[in-house]
Amino acid sequence: METLAALQGGSIEELRLVPGYADELGAAFAVRVEPTPLPDPYLIAFNPDVAPLIGLAVSEAQRPEFVRLAAGNARFRTAEPFAAVYAGHQFGTFVPQLGDGRAITLGEFENPSGGRFEWQLKGAGITAFSRFGDGRAVLRSTIREYLASEALAALSIPTTRALAIVGSDAPVFREKVETAAVLSRIAPSHVRFGSFEVFHYRGKFEEVAQLADYVIERFYPEVSSLERGERYARFLREVTLRTARLFAEWQAVGFAHGVLNTDNMSILGLTLDYGPYGFLDEYEPEFICNHTDTGGRYSFERQATIGLWNCHALAAALSSLVPETETGAALAAYEPAFRARLLELLRAKFGLETVAEGDADLLATGLDALAHGKVDYTAFFRRLGNVRRASDPADDVLAEMFPNRDEWYAWLQRYRARLEREGSDDETRRAAMSACNPKYVLRNHLAQAAIEKAESRDYTELARLYAILRRPFDEQPENERYAEPPPAGASRVEVSCSS
Repeated sequence: METLAALQGGSIEELRLVPGYADELGAAFAVRVEPTPLPDPYLIAFNPDVAPLIGLAVSEAQRPEFVRLAAGNARFRTAEPFAAVYAGHQFGTFVPQLGDGRAITLGEFENPSGGRFEWQLKGAGITAFSRFGDGRAVLRSTIREYLASEALAALSIPTTRALAIVGSDAPVFREKVETAAVLSRIAPSHVRFGSFEVFHYRGKFEEVAQLADYVIERFYPEVSSLERGERYARFLREVTLRTARLFAEWQAVGFAHGVLNTDNMSILGLTLDYGPYGFLDEYEPEFICNHTDTGGRYSFERQATIGLWNCHALAAALSSLVPETETGAALAAYEPAFRARLLELLRAKFGLETVAEGDADLLATGLDALAHGKVDYTAFFRRLGNVRRASDPADDVLAEMFPNRDEWYAWLQRYRARLEREGSDDETRRAAMSACNPKYVLRNHLAQAAIEKAESRDYTELARLYAILRRPFDEQPENERYAEPPPAGASRVEVSCSS
């Protein structure tokens, strides 16, 4: 393992390493481990939007030193990389020992603005938690996470971020032989619900309290000043609220996570661990994006219910700190928060500026029409802004999307009446709807096309797709085909947990 020498004026060497998770909590929470060097690494992608989070100059991506760091082939100064320990409920069944089986955190860095972020390598090799795995990630899964995390970030949905992809021709065996890649993942913290569960179910309640105090002090300052008896209940409530709002954001944009195990649930309310995710093409509430989820536990329409289920699992893990009398009140905040945020987002998507009785039914009926007609979700909302308040058949640009025109026209009449009652201005509404309804989302067939080219060492499609997804609300007329629904046969790209 190479240690980078300090070079005068080098921005990599000037990164400010600060004590982080493993340093502050100790050996019970993380195992020190060196990444497994990646043979002959090369840079595939670098994200200039994320580099400043750790205080890194964009120009540093061109240096061999950066590639070695991002591949796991070099250690940053005195940093001691680690793999975190956690447990989790996987598809509803508790698994007492999981942990970072292929992710290794290089260290925590403070940027010039005072923000602190962990730099984690996903696919960096075997750890104490790899079980029978090889600790590697494949190019396919790495590209999918790189694109998805940045797509959600551009949609203003809380998420971990992706800094870079480093590849290698080293073979990795999954369903077939693929090539290895390492993703540089950046987040304030990668603590999960399962990070608490592992200690609770081992009866190590002091460690539960230690972890809770660490997370509260670092990330929930509004809670840290409370009395000890109150702070943990408030902490549970705040995590519950963040989770509810995150799931509402997913539902509004048509994003399905795919594997909502508690070890994939961020304690900060971030979208974490992109595997078999999927954005809706046609509006299908029962959409299952993970072909191994045969029971549909994590289907699109069940996400909100699973979010609450996972909050209950977190509450159980905090039961040594939060009295049962307080737990109920904290968890009761979930459903109102989810519904309020989702209704707020849907009103905006439908172009409603005011709150009126009957809105929930109007919006639900509209979504039902989309489901009945298998209408493309993203395209529908983008085009809905073109509908005028006054009834005019020439303005009905959406009728062709609906096989059942009668259902569409019946709903459209109600919708126009609602716009009329609030005195909606057509141009103002259209601009507002274009600002909240993306034209471009990461459809599976687009990601697959980028992956297939990248597997032939052609990264142009990856770069193009990343650039498009950075500006999801812009028209981008030169990229019009990326906004189209998938061609026949492409809408059911199968994605599994190995993805």
